[in-house]
Parts: sequence; C-alpha cells; structure tokens
Amino acid sequence: MTFELSAEHEEFRGVVRDFARAEIEPHAARWDREHTFPVDAVRAMGELGLFGLTAPQEYGGSEAGLTGLCVAIEEIGRVDQSMGITLEAAVGLGITPILTYGTDEQKQRWLPDLVAGRALAGFGLTEPAAGSDAAATATRAVLDGDEWVINGAKQFITNSGTELTSCVTVTARTGEKPDGTPEISALIVPAGTDGFVVEPAYDKLGWHASDTHPLTFDGARVPRDHLLGARGAGFSQFLATLDDGRVAIAALAVGCIQAMIDASVAYANERSAFGAPIGSNQGLAFQIADLQVMAESARLLTYKAAALRDNGASPAQVKHAAAVAKLHATESAVTATRIATQVHGGYGFMEEYPVARFYRDAKILEIGEGTSEIQRMIIARGMGLPVQ
Repeated sequence: MTFELSAEHEEFRGVVRDFARAEIEPHAARWDREHTFPVDAVRAMGELGLFGLTAPQEYGGSEAGLTGLCVAIEEIGRVDQSMGITLEAAVGLGITPILTYGTDEQKQRWLPDLVAGRALAGFGLTEPAAGSDAAATATRAVLDGDEWVINGAKQFITNSGTELTSCVTVTARTGEKPDGTPEISALIVPAGTDGFVVEPAYDKLGWHASDTHPLTFDGARVPRDHLLGARGAGFSQFLATLDDGRVAIAALAVGCIQAMIDASVAYANERSAFGAPIGSNQGLAFQIADLQVMAESARLLTYKAAALRDNGASPAQVKHAAAVAKLHATESAVTATRIATQVHGGYGFMEEYPVARFYRDAKILEIGEGTSEIQRMIIARGMGLPVQ
C-alpha cells in the first residue's frame, strides 16, 4: 500500500515551493529576528489560495482536502515554521470549526474573507489552568436575554491579535448537564467586541513571526446566534477539530525535517575538514542518512492520515492515525534539528544559519495540538488499553 500524491498535488507542491522560496525564505530570518508578523506575506498566501484549500467553492475554496493543505503546510514550513503554523492555524483551527459546525448564516458571514486570506480566525480552547485537561474549562458564558455574556481567559491563541483577525471561536461553560458535568459550548466572538481584550503578545522561544496572545473576556457580549454548533457540544466539536489539526501539524514537522536535510546535505558537501568534505565522514553521513529515514516515514504517516480523512474513514480511524502521525513526525523533527545543528558544528549555534531558527521552532511541535503524552494516550486507548 502506498500513499503517493496525485499528479495534481505534486504540481501544486511545485507552485507552493516556488512561492515559498521567492516570497518567504528571503525574509524569514529578519521576521524572526524582529518578531514581525508579515501581513503582506499572509495576504499573498491568501491570493495564492492557500487558506481555501479545504473549503467548498461556494465560499471561494478549492476543495483540495486535508491532503492539499498538508502539501502547502509542508512546503511553507520547509522555509519558515512561523508562516507554516500561521497557515495551519488559520485553516485547521480558524476555518474548520465554522465550516464544520456553523449555520448557513455564520458561514456566509465569516468564511468568504477567511478563505480568501483577507481575515484570520483564532481558536480559543487552552486556558491558564486547562491545557491537556481541556474539559477543565473555566471560562463561562451566561445567556442574558438575546446575548451571551462571556467571562474568563484563554492562552496561547494563534492568529488572535493581528490586524487581519476577524473573530475567535472559544469554548465556555454554559451550564451543567443532568449528570452534573459541565456543559461546554462554542461561541464566535468578533474582534473588537467590548470586554474582549487581546493581551500583549508572548515572548516565545520560537515561532517569532507567528502571532500568539493570551485573551481576556470581561463581560464580553455576543448575540445569541453566535453559538457555534449545538449547545453543550463545544468540547466534542473542538476535540474533533484537533484531529485534523494534528495531521496538519505533522505536515509542518515533515517540512522541518526536510529543511534539515536540505541544510545538512549542502553544508556537508561545502565544508571541508582534514582535506575532504565533512560529508565523506561516515559518522556524519550516517546521521544525515537517518534524517532521510525520519522524513520518509513521517511523510508517509502524515499523508496516510490525511488520505483517511479525505476518503471518509471513521472518526476513530482518523483520530488514531492523526495521533500516530503527529507523535512520530514532531518527535522526529526535534531530533532532526538537533542532528542538523550538530552537523553544522559551531555555525549551527549562530543565528546566521537557518538551522538555529529551526532548532528553536521545533520544540513546540511536540506540545501544540496536544502533547506527545496525549498522543501516546490516544494511541494506547485505540489499541484497547485502559489507560487513564
């Protein structure tokens, strides 16, 4: 069984690769150094159609599926992980909940601009005291007449504070279920809503050109019809959204590994020691060969998971495949950046070489969209183990 991409997907890969090398790669180091969110580059990605890959044509999308999105994320992430996560979060976390659970009216209002890249949406699940235990959501929303009144806080929210941000979807407790457990619903909160405060951006280890903020809700009011999906279904909706997001994060990790191969092969052929290219040294060459194994295995797992999703596999199959791909690809990416930095020696520790930036960027891949520990728990449960 193989998971080779179609000729159309490979042609699309070439288009995105050319775009990434021309419009993103020459500026990535500066954006990282200056902690700049490049609005013009994001708009250019929108003009190329990258934000509409999973959306129907009626909203301006191209219906290329999760596979098409993974191709784009891999190639963008191959030159800049910050722009790769900007694309991943904008589609997988921003567009997907509205596309999947929104009413016709909500889709008509929000999707055209999001799909075109004229706007971005955030995904507010994580809280100061609710990370992996997302069911511990403390943010509350109370219905007051025809409005929801939201109080609480979210953290680590991507694409939430840019000049392009149009809304953030958030989970909040809206009551209790008959069994006494929290009723968690999802709400769309437009940017600029009174009481919705985008706090100052984080000072992060990596992803410096990606936009990430904590959010505060202090009596923020949104209309009753801003409920996203069924009342009480918000938690399950967001968990399902994360399954697609994990496949996309795996694609971002594949791009990272491939970037480390590109950099390591080039440097090992150019740099000489003891009268010969360092790539002639078996100890170093074998490490670079290991990178190729990591890339090919991670790529196969990622596109297998994307193919299952695109071909209508059961949610359980997709969840398991997504966790396997995310776990293997992201842990491999962290290892790959360490190896590539070692290949470069002292130069790998210098910011003038891209491997230093990728080294800083890689660690979050093992954390975002569910930690490696959460992925292992999902995989174990899928195997029939009663892990808690």
